[in-house]
Amino acid sequence: MPPQWAAALLRLTLRGGSVYHLQHRDLSSAEPHYFVVLNLDPHADAFLILVVTSSKVDSVRRRSKNLPPDTLVEISPTEYQDPHFTLHSIVDCNHWFRVTKQELLQKLQAGLAWEKMSLPANILTELRHGMLASPLIEEDIKGLLR
Repeated sequence: MPPQWAAALLRLTLRGGSVYHLQHRDLSSAEPHYFVVLNLDPHADAFLILVVTSSKVDSVRRRSKNLPPDTLVEISPTEYQDPHFTLHSIVDCNHWFRVTKQELLQKLQAGLAWEKMSLPANILTELRHGMLASPLIEEDIKGLLR
């Protein structure tokens, strides 16, 4: 049985590296995707910094060909062993999504988001490094990742 989400449960489980499977209004796809929380201290910050995984590796690489290569982080199902994460994927660290903790909680409560297994620390470090290396990420956002 899935957990009954409340603010206290979210406070207990939310951290950098938390992964949620959800649909975001700023994505063109109506399908849910895996989103990763990158904040160093998500409880202290006003909003969550999320990056999204895509299984369209070649398309993401083409779209970002003029940006630093370390802003793209590939993740294989052998590295991130959530049972439902089955496709080799990529994260474009040049783009991020802003979600408040309240928005995430409401999605979890409504069954529109699902908590997944946390990301391994080494991949989380690569994602943060990718955002810090991006010329497209604002300095105030980078400050929440240092």
